Amino acid sequence: MTQQRSGPPPIVFILIFLLLAGGGYWWFFQRQPAPSGVATAPGQPTGNVPPQQAPNAAPQPVGTAPPPPPAANTFSPPTNVPSGTTVTIDGSTSMVSINESLKTAFQQQFPGTTVSTSANGTENGLQALSNGQADIAAISRPLTPQEQNQGLAAIPVANDAIALVVGVGNPFGQGLSRQQAVSIFTGQISNWSQIGGPDKPIRVINRPPESGTRQAFQELVLGGGNFGNTPNITTMERDATTPMLREVGDDGIGYATAAQILNQSTVRVVAIDGLTPAASQYPYQRILYYVYRNPPTPEVSAFLGFVGSPSGQQAILTAGS
Repeated sequence: MTQQRSGPPPIVFILIFLLLAGGGYWWFFQRQPAPSGVATAPGQPTGNVPPQQAPNAAPQPVGTAPPPPPAANTFSPPTNVPSGTTVTIDGSTSMVSINESLKTAFQQQFPGTTVSTSANGTENGLQALSNGQADIAAISRPLTPQEQNQGLAAIPVANDAIALVVGVGNPFGQGLSRQQAVSIFTGQISNWSQIGGPDKPIRVINRPPESGTRQAFQELVLGGGNFGNTPNITTMERDATTPMLREVGDDGIGYATAAQILNQSTVRVVAIDGLTPAASQYPYQRILYYVYRNPPTPEVSAFLGFVGSPSGQQAILTAGS
């Protein structure tokens, strides 16, 4: 008599084994959860793609991050300034409009006072301050530790942006990426055809070494690197925006503080990564400063206090309009 087999047939055990093996393989090799404490947003890449190499990820920014907002001005607004008070300001061409607007407002509010302004560049302004030829230096970069150790101090005056510009007659009608901007000003890209324009050399108009705008550009755009020295890059002898805008023509590219070119009819701004200087995320932002010697004189204290007053702030806004 044949003995009956008890329990499920062998095929059942085989199927269970295959299911368990397949599940284990998926668990250990295919499933990669997000790091602990980090939720994966819908639509973001998961699985075996490293975060820094995710498909279609934006390139890492070139240069440095925009500076933080200016700190508060600690000078007290003056209620009375003696007639005959004089204040001399020299420095960055980027601050010409601000200097002139504050000068007019200060002299109107305090009759008999005189504010004299010059724009010989950031480095020359600091030199004039150190030599006693200026009471205040207008600069478009932060003070260095060495300058602070020499007794110089700065207050932030306004936020600013550096704009890249081309002539309105330039057939290149596109924007640039941050990397393309670096390549142009280091000489790696020297023909408009390399970035979608006509087959024509790019004339790069650079500012002189004493320019604070040039130094800020070098940090913000080039990440602290050096400008190129290829034949298509020309350095201006004097730091002045208007001659630079004329020199750009229909085949050149240059840069200036954004406030100085907003109402210009001969040039147009080149967008960077699709952003213009008016955008809050525009990459080339900086802070403009007034620098004084410690301890400040009564005249300097009065003017810097006015800068932070409602009247002074309105004058700065007017300069940027």
